[in-house]
Amino acid sequence: MQTAVQLNIGQKLSEGKTKQIFELVDQPGLVLVQSKDQITAGNAARKDQMEGKAAIANKTTCCVFKLLQESGIKTAFVQQHSETAFTAAHCEMIPIEWVCRRVATGSFLKRNPGVKEGYRFTPLKMEMFFKDDANNDPQWSEEQVLAAKFSLAGLTIGQCEVDIMNRSTVAIFEILEKAWTTQNCTLVDMKIEFGVNVKTREIVLADVIDNDSWRLWPAGDRSQQKDKQVYRDLKEVTPEAMQMVKRNFEWVSERVQLLLEPQASGRVVVLMGSTSDMAHCEKIKKACTSYGLPCILRVTSAHKGPDETLRIKAEYEGDGVPTIFVAVAGRSNGLGPVMSGNTAYPVINCPPLTPDWGAQDVWSSLRLPSGLGCSTILAPDAAAQFAAQIIGLSNHLVWCKIRASMLNTWVSLKLADQKLQACSL
Repeated sequence: MQTAVQLNIGQKLSEGKTKQIFELVDQPGLVLVQSKDQITAGNAARKDQMEGKAAIANKTTCCVFKLLQESGIKTAFVQQHSETAFTAAHCEMIPIEWVCRRVATGSFLKRNPGVKEGYRFTPLKMEMFFKDDANNDPQWSEEQVLAAKFSLAGLTIGQCEVDIMNRSTVAIFEILEKAWTTQNCTLVDMKIEFGVNVKTREIVLADVIDNDSWRLWPAGDRSQQKDKQVYRDLKEVTPEAMQMVKRNFEWVSERVQLLLEPQASGRVVVLMGSTSDMAHCEKIKKACTSYGLPCILRVTSAHKGPDETLRIKAEYEGDGVPTIFVAVAGRSNGLGPVMSGNTAYPVINCPPLTPDWGAQDVWSSLRLPSGLGCSTILAPDAAAQFAAQIIGLSNHLVWCKIRASMLNTWVSLKLADQKLQACSL
């Protein structure tokens, strides 16, 4: 590693089939995850050296973790350090592989005879496997995980923690599944691992996610598979066969970078009837920013300057960027309805209601003439979320942020309930 000298690398903490973990002497709480050129199958019953695999795997992992972190998923990943290594939060690993399946294939068919390959799981199929190479990583039930009473970094793994990992696995899969659809690839299944951050005692996504971690079928066609299954299926390991496997891994590492790029643009344009509504509009803009959405604030009145309102509307219709208009007008809201009647773009009413006339004023946003389709959402952050959901239909990065936000809300409620129960005992 050319840049490794910049880190004060300490002792080796652990070593697996495809990576090594080192402590960082000057950065307590962080470790260096160093990939290896080894490729294995069947719990290392088959193993070979594949020159360049460490760099390919590290590149894939770093891109995947960046996508998940930018979406809002909590991970151990910190940053890429070199071509073959990255730094991460030091975690004590939970010895369970969480496997999420969208399509039935592989070992699932062997364990469930009669199920045809290609059967689509809706909802996703979740499975857990205890990490034990000597016994071929046996499948475990939730009850077995709970009975094990794993204690890591001072955290005992109970029902709450298992529920969080279960929900997180589904969300992580769905985010990556959504991202891979932009490359016309089906994410068939995936395995991930969690760890407990030794500093925060928080469960986070850890380990790596690379081309060893999933099955990936371009155009949903198994014959085009690009994942490690190609290596597993080799009848004979020859130099030519290993080159084919390497090309597949390189194909994935090149395209995984594209998952970080938006496939479509979008914006929110907030129209306020008066600058007195600025504070309300700033809340909408702040919430939009959290979803990665550009948000533009404008002042116009459909009552006092309808020609200017329609001119502003035309300004944002003419450049081809998908746009959501949010109308912020209170008393006798004509702004939202006028916009809705004159544009094919979505319009959201978000009136700043006052304590004195709010109950009466809201009807001007709710009771509309026929032919108008603007919605009304009173909370500024909720209006921004609705706009993000619309844009997320064509922009996977926005969609991923919404999906991660849903998970984080659920986890915060779960932890709050756990804390409350502990206080009540």
